[in-house]
Amino acid sequence: MSMPQKAARRLENAQALDKVAKPYGSLVKRVVRPKFVRNLLSGTNLGHPLHPMLTDVPIGAWTMAGLLDAIGGPDAEPAADLLVTAGIVSAVPTALTGANDWSDTIGGERRVGIVHAAANSAALLLYGTSLAARRRGDRGKGKALGFAGLGVMMAGAYLGGHLSFTRGVNVNRTAWLEGPEEWTPVLADAELPEGAHRTAAADGVRVLLHRRNGKVYALANTCSHMGGPLGEGTIEDGCVTCPWHGSTFKFSDGAIERGPASSPQPCYETRVQGGRIEIRVPQPDSPAHVAEESPRRSTVIT
Repeated sequence: MSMPQKAARRLENAQALDKVAKPYGSLVKRVVRPKFVRNLLSGTNLGHPLHPMLTDVPIGAWTMAGLLDAIGGPDAEPAADLLVTAGIVSAVPTALTGANDWSDTIGGERRVGIVHAAANSAALLLYGTSLAARRRGDRGKGKALGFAGLGVMMAGAYLGGHLSFTRGVNVNRTAWLEGPEEWTPVLADAELPEGAHRTAAADGVRVLLHRRNGKVYALANTCSHMGGPLGEGTIEDGCVTCPWHGSTFKFSDGAIERGPASSPQPCYETRVQGGRIEIRVPQPDSPAHVAEESPRRSTVIT
């Protein structure tokens, strides 16, 4: 295990960080509670989280500013200052989206995340001070502070990568779910009365079944956001809300009604055949989203 990996592991186990992380996490949760704020910061309408794409701007701007400071010479000074300013401005929405995503973490991820945020905040402060020095004409001090900020930012970026790619924070938990290609029975029709919901297994995938207005709908039971069990959530107005972080999905098509989820929920075609509810992955040549119902059989593509 490399030194950076060992350092990240120590942070994961540093329970002393909980004294800061827990109250700050509670504060952030209150701030992002409104639906509009939650959806905006989570990237709900993008199809993936907003935070990762925003990080490219301050990282890129400050890295290029460091390069110009190192080898650009006097002619590159205005461009370097502009890049420092661009990094500072873009760091604010980046931090807001990061705090939103971090508020849903627990345990080791939350501890690493608070240090990640602290490092990025320190980098922002160093670059802000660097910009002030540059504007006063103290180019040497401005560069020194910029290089310090670059080092701290890189440390924060490493921890961000650790959270995303080692710990899988905010990765779509349904990305590898497939489900049955052929009609597969999952539950007796009599076991799902009107308004009820049940969970069942189909080809190793847990699915959530719900009957509403005589139609049967099926979604993957694993929440795409952080893997919460949707079957333990609340169901209202044709939607299911995850019990873990409040992501809300429509049964009709798996679309997101409310974040923090940014990936729609996988949904399945359903039908009743021979007294059994059957499901399958939606087929490209399906004739319609809602087929005609009969006393013995109905088909709903959800």
